[in-house]
Amino acid sequence: MLQSHKRHRDSRRCVSFALFSGVQLLVRARVRLRNYSLAALCAALAVFACVCPHAWSQEATPAGPVPTENSQRIEKGKALKAETDLALINVTVTDPYGRLVTGLEQSNFRIFEDGVEQEVLRFSGEDVPISIGVIFDMSGSMSDKIEKSRQAAVQFFRTANPKDEFLLINFNDRAQLTSPFTASVEDLQNRLMFTSAHGQTALLDGIYLGLSEMKGAHNTKKALLVISDGGDNHSRYTETDIRKYAREADVQIYAIGLYDEGGGSTVEERLGPSLLSELTEMTGGRAFAVTSMGDMPDIASKISMELRNQYVVGYRPSNRTHDGKWRKVKVKLRPPKGLPPLTVYARSGYYAPGH
Repeated sequence: MLQSHKRHRDSRRCVSFALFSGVQLLVRARVRLRNYSLAALCAALAVFACVCPHAWSQEATPAGPVPTENSQRIEKGKALKAETDLALINVTVTDPYGRLVTGLEQSNFRIFEDGVEQEVLRFSGEDVPISIGVIFDMSGSMSDKIEKSRQAAVQFFRTANPKDEFLLINFNDRAQLTSPFTASVEDLQNRLMFTSAHGQTALLDGIYLGLSEMKGAHNTKKALLVISDGGDNHSRYTETDIRKYAREADVQIYAIGLYDEGGGSTVEERLGPSLLSELTEMTGGRAFAVTSMGDMPDIASKISMELRNQYVVGYRPSNRTHDGKWRKVKVKLRPPKGLPPLTVYARSGYYAPGH
């Protein structure tokens, strides 16, 4: 006790001495300011700053909890790393003409998990930053479509918000990351210009690579845009692999399909539209079939607008079991009176956390 009291008294003397010494230096600097340069005052302040903090730290510990090194900064558009059991579903609503329907309220939405209705706890219709991967087909079958496809991709990039980020993946015989995440639309445009269409079509490998790269996204909301004629004939991954991976990833997939009239000359080309439609529907996105090449830039703009005018519906699943199983999700509407029949697009489910 006596030693502790002595240390406390000595620390108080240290503070007093430090304060007294600092004040003396300041006074002397002020008195001699006419004879010496401003450097005298700066030197006094520097000594005062160096001497006091050490002593003060022993006396003036702030009250209340001290933040730990693992404390998280909350930033808009970024997910917290804390564990949570809240399921968030992105929802698009359109009218019979395919036009976006905005202005709906939380009370207009119903959500079901495995057939059991859930309580909607969170709701938002705000435009948030997005991480988007563009999966661009550069195979030989795209040779007569490549210029309009580039224009569509550029138009899509130009509709970006300042905090959006994009990556670009090209594929023909193999898929390759052409540009990692960037906010520079000019860089993406330049990379698109210096490419040519040739080789076979590794579409599934391109989608797989895009889903993998999305793990490094900086924004909570993530999407892929596939621009392709849909005919895969050279991928290592199978349709089963892609379906499973797409289910596990919280990434919406959109597609612009450039299909030949009559479905194409190969089996792969004829199956392309159904494959892209299935992947987009599963993840809550949409597939747009191009009937006229001149429509592509407008379709790209439409997809961009859709991504920025989605609702986010959040609920806490009533089934709290962490069994790693697939949970089927269905979103329904209670539309306001007077509206025509509306269509809802949302992902079909998610995997529950494991043990």
